[in-house]
Amino acid sequence: MTHDVIIVGAGPAGSTAAIELARQGRSVALVEKDEFPRRKVCGEYMSATNIPVLQRLGVAEAWRDRAGPEIRKVALFAGQRIVSAPMPGRDGFGRALGRDVHDTLLRDAAGREGVELYQPCRAVALCRVRGRHELTIDTGSGGSMTLSAPVVIAAHGSWERNTLPTGLQKGSGTNGLLGFKAHFRGASLARDTMPLLAFPGGYGGIVWADAGRLSLSCCIRSEALAALRQRRNGNAAEVIHAHLLATCRGVREALAGAILSDKWLSTGTIRPAVRARYAEDIFRAGNLAGEAHPVIAEGISMAIQSASLLAQVLDDVDITDPAALAAAGQRYSAAWSRHFKARLRMSQTVAWMASRPEAFGFVAATIEAVPKLLTFGAGLSGKAQVFSPGK
Repeated sequence: MTHDVIIVGAGPAGSTAAIELARQGRSVALVEKDEFPRRKVCGEYMSATNIPVLQRLGVAEAWRDRAGPEIRKVALFAGQRIVSAPMPGRDGFGRALGRDVHDTLLRDAAGREGVELYQPCRAVALCRVRGRHELTIDTGSGGSMTLSAPVVIAAHGSWERNTLPTGLQKGSGTNGLLGFKAHFRGASLARDTMPLLAFPGGYGGIVWADAGRLSLSCCIRSEALAALRQRRNGNAAEVIHAHLLATCRGVREALAGAILSDKWLSTGTIRPAVRARYAEDIFRAGNLAGEAHPVIAEGISMAIQSASLLAQVLDDVDITDPAALAAAGQRYSAAWSRHFKARLRMSQTVAWMASRPEAFGFVAATIEAVPKLLTFGAGLSGKAQVFSPGK
């Protein structure tokens, strides 16, 4: 099958790129290995900076109908400290929507734009043949087929294990950082508040998502988890849950009387880093292009925005001309850096401190004395300026 563009991964980045490129008149193939709906390790919050993009994609109204309450306050839960402050919201406020709902919403919008969906189909090989990319996909039950296009966009995420040249090597993560996520019902957290959790060995966040679900996600250093498991009985998720309750007053109060609504999810090494956005004639979007520490709750925003940015760069480009594509790759890489590098630098600093009480104690005390520092930090993380790919 021949197309103008093949996109691997139908998450927020892949589906956003598919919709925008299809609207430019490109024929697009979207390949996704998992059935939808499916849950993902993710904080599930999305800043209001994305609303103009959602409107352009035609899903803003559906997102508003399904997402949780507006998040008007940012908070810090660290040890015994509970501090809150206004969320910067000059152009509206962010909300959270479960990835099982969010990703299906975007994928269905791509289908309405004429995008050809291959799901569930696993991409197993990618090569160049006579100036075009050829992607072999496993269609299940032993079957396979080959898709061909001059442009390939890898949007399968940095945590994905695959045999493609876009996949990251095992062990390339940052200090063995592991991710966990669960939903709860009957929690006591204020509905307009999203706290940052700082606890020994890790960091996390909680936020009200759709349908009365409280989403709790966290990251923990592998050596910290190993030490905890030597002292506590239970699987990794049970140990982390107990650790959060024992070390963080805000979590204890928020989850008092709450019920786990579905099983904990986990993921292997998380890889915060800036990566090649265009290399080996392949474009990358989402956290495969570059990934901030989840501590700033900007993962979905960066995925959608990077994909929208890439689609704008590719508009009117002669995709059959290798030199034109290479030039587009350079423009995309430069624009990506302008939009996102500051967020990555900030996330790295906050993540390092938040998981180390000895380093974060002074910071937490300062925030307690001056809560508006939370508002300022949320603004620096990307929540105060509406995304405009033309800037």
